[in-house]
Amino acid sequence: MTQRIEAQFAFLLEADRLRGIERQNLILDCTRRENSAEHSWHLALYALVLAPFAEPDVSISRVIQMLLLHDLVEIDAGDHPIDEDFDWAAVAVAEAAAAKRLFGLLPSDQGAALHDLWHEFESAESPDARFAKHLDHCQPIFQTLYGKDPLSDHIAVVRGNLFGGRAAALQQNLPEAYHHAMSLLGEPREGGSNGLSQRLPFLNEADGLKSVLRATRLGDGSRAENSAEHSWHIMLYGWILAEHARSDIDISRVINMLLLHDIVEIDAGDTPIHGAVSAEALAAQEVQEQQAADRLFGLLPEGQGTAFRALWDEFEAATSNDAVFAKAIDRVQPVLLNLLNGGGSWLDYDVSLAQVEARVGVKVIRGAPDVWEYVRAEITPWFEENQRS
Repeated sequence: MTQRIEAQFAFLLEADRLRGIERQNLILDCTRRENSAEHSWHLALYALVLAPFAEPDVSISRVIQMLLLHDLVEIDAGDHPIDEDFDWAAVAVAEAAAAKRLFGLLPSDQGAALHDLWHEFESAESPDARFAKHLDHCQPIFQTLYGKDPLSDHIAVVRGNLFGGRAAALQQNLPEAYHHAMSLLGEPREGGSNGLSQRLPFLNEADGLKSVLRATRLGDGSRAENSAEHSWHIMLYGWILAEHARSDIDISRVINMLLLHDIVEIDAGDTPIHGAVSAEALAAQEVQEQQAADRLFGLLPEGQGTAFRALWDEFEAATSNDAVFAKAIDRVQPVLLNLLNGGGSWLDYDVSLAQVEARVGVKVIRGAPDVWEYVRAEITPWFEENQRS
């Protein structure tokens, strides 16, 4: 068991490096480039929200899993904007080598399964992979066209992409997205896009989660993580560590909970777990989060918004098996990042091992006791060395 969980955490900590890969696209407020981790989270959200536009034989759960891992190879191979001139055969070779190395960090059964899923996405031959590719092609287009102050050359890239580029295929494969993008460019086409355009306000608003900073820093200590990339990382954590759940869980529901769980921070902000927060402040924070949930999920069509809100409420209540495990995983990831970056928020908030056990360990044990046993053994030497036990 120890060897297996060590391999799982080795993969998860290596995945942290995807946050350092910058893409060409700007986030919606156009203040900076997005990174590939937060892009992967946003794509997963696109898949969940635009599920009604998928063919009946598409498994949205598998699509979301593909999108969580599809860009991991960029850790080694880098990102390659579609409008630039590359040796694409060499890029494919580099990405294949990256996939072999990264998925090879996992236990052999998990590594093979994820490697196969990545190949399926790249081949784009299955219904699941084709829908995932369609989303990967349309999301950057809308992120640009709805941007606060998009760059003219980025608009030109979108135009070229839709007129003869890879996104031109959206006209046949995801026509609602194609027609809406064309209308945003001032060139409307025949065909309604009401169903999609009703969902884009929520997806655009969700981009704001990329600007919500958390107390935890990245593994390399270079900056604070944001809540979008945090959500991506713990979705990956939940998926990889699902076998350690204390009770039977539906991993698809867990992943969806983790996809949505921090969305309210767009309005309410993040509350550091080790911060000195009074009972009154926590109560006020809960009110803010409830109001944020009302507003944000209210942007969606009624049935979908109600379903997402119910899943968020279930996570917050933490009484179902799925929610208990999801809460456990939400607590684990920051602990490993603090260890990786030399103490992080433990140093910032003068945290002891006893406090970590009380604030984190108790919740992790509820959902995944074997995970906490491993994590506690990993962090104890740091606290002993820094005399914070």
